[in-house]
Amino acid sequence: MAQPLISIKDITRDFTLGNEIVYVLKGIDLEINKGEYVALMGPSGSGKSTLMNLLGCLDTPTSGTYILNGKNVSHMGDDELAEIRNKEIGFVFQTFNLLPRTTALDNVALPMIYAGYSKADRHKRAKEVLTQVNLADRMDHQPNQLSGGQRQRVAIARALVNTPSIILADEPTGNLDSKTSVEIMKLFGEIHKNGNTVILVTHEEDIAAYAHRVIRLRDGVIESDTLK
Repeated sequence: MAQPLISIKDITRDFTLGNEIVYVLKGIDLEINKGEYVALMGPSGSGKSTLMNLLGCLDTPTSGTYILNGKNVSHMGDDELAEIRNKEIGFVFQTFNLLPRTTALDNVALPMIYAGYSKADRHKRAKEVLTQVNLADRMDHQPNQLSGGQRQRVAIARALVNTPSIILADEPTGNLDSKTSVEIMKLFGEIHKNGNTVILVTHEEDIAAYAHRVIRLRDGVIESDTLK
């Protein structure tokens, strides 16, 4: 039996606010296998953003273990986490997070700079993934010359550029109209078909419906975990 890509055991995360401790995650157990398409849902304050930050190695748990692709990342330092993030995780955010005065091509190539690739290799790979997201004709455009949907495609290409283990998308259609949202979700479907593991954080049922497994959080625990 193959090891799960993500294995979380009894993860807690609390924050100290003044003299008060806020318990956000209260003992989460979760396994996600390679190639799954998962939606993470929950109302505001359910802990889903905190869980996403842990899954994305943007934060570490207060207690418990997180094994990502065979590596225990639960108690790594910032530098090690940054390296894991760059290698293993492609992020897509609601606000696109693109550099404004930089072309689509250079925005997409950015993670490869940190990974130490040569300029020629970076541009070759960036062109490949921009073509994959149907933006071959927009490589030299800056974000302000692109529509919201095109900007999100650039962000998705950037997430794919280092061939990560996981694509982690946080409300990826939150700033898009419904027609563009459908196009972007179709693109996530294609990315999943190509063998990528996709984890989608959303509060919208119609967006979660694209995933094959829906995990719902409430009050810091998993309320339900449903395979479709």
